[in-house]
Amino acid sequence: MPLDPLLIELLACPEDKGPLLYFADEDILYNPRLKRLYKIVDEIPVMLIDEAVPVDEAEHQRLVTKAEAGGAQETGKPAETTGG
Repeated sequence: MPLDPLLIELLACPEDKGPLLYFADEDILYNPRLKRLYKIVDEIPVMLIDEAVPVDEAEHQRLVTKAEAGGAQETGKPAETTGG
């Protein structure tokens, strides 16, 4: 189940306070600046710096490429809605 849109709007990296990339299909939040991944467990983001998982360059490239292709949502921004 995806995270609540309001929560996505409010989330930021606990270390550098910048936006994260939310990958709903993988249940992760990713900080491409620090190359750290935050897991989402039972629909709760684990936003503890000590629990962050460092990623190698190959995984970083995979996540950034996926995000650029529309596979992730950036946190800290209002959810996009379709108007009519």
